[in-house]
Amino acid sequence: MTRQHATDRHHATDSERAWAELVATARRTTADGLVVGTSGNVSVRVGDTVLVTPSGVPYDRLRPEDAVAVDLDGRQLTGTLTPTSELPMHLAVYRHTDAAAVVHTHAVHASAVSTLVAELPLIHYMAAALGGPVRVADYALYGSPELAANTLRALSGRTGCLLRNHGTLTYGDTLDQAYDRTAQLEWMCRVWLTARSVPGLTPSLLSPEDLRLAAEKLRGYGRSG
Repeated sequence: MTRQHATDRHHATDSERAWAELVATARRTTADGLVVGTSGNVSVRVGDTVLVTPSGVPYDRLRPEDAVAVDLDGRQLTGTLTPTSELPMHLAVYRHTDAAAVVHTHAVHASAVSTLVAELPLIHYMAAALGGPVRVADYALYGSPELAANTLRALSGRTGCLLRNHGTLTYGDTLDQAYDRTAQLEWMCRVWLTARSVPGLTPSLLSPEDLRLAAEKLRGYGRSG
């Protein structure tokens, strides 16, 4: 095997592994109730290539040969299926952040919160894991450049945001991290909605200082002493 053939095979293996992880993550969003049907989408970056879920195909039907890949300008490199309609939003995140993976869902509680406030109230210290108070991106038609631009503004200094009358978007260094941030965001939205639904009572909220201290502590979470 020539050096070039070995290099090509290495990249192919990376892409195959990334596609398998992407499909598993997409199926997890369905299993965990964060999306319904073919709503939502997932992507992962491998070098200058972005693997992304296709449009309108149930995740349980995706096979290795269904892989869809584009470059950072959106030109399709691999596959015959059409990339997700939210491709502009995914590519905008990759071009303007250090994201290696992006998860977009239509999670129920997060979608509900997106219609009520401009920013998720500081109901829990795990907001620090997303970089601070989670903003709501202004509404724009799905799949549009306007939505991509609105999303980037809401993500400034954050790794996740809500999309007005739409859902969520989070990113991370890995698919697992991006997914965990999505799940955490949906959980916080559920907690806030539950707390504010109690008649005659108002949820207590954290202060910016509370959040700052939590962020400092979270930076060392899970690391050995």
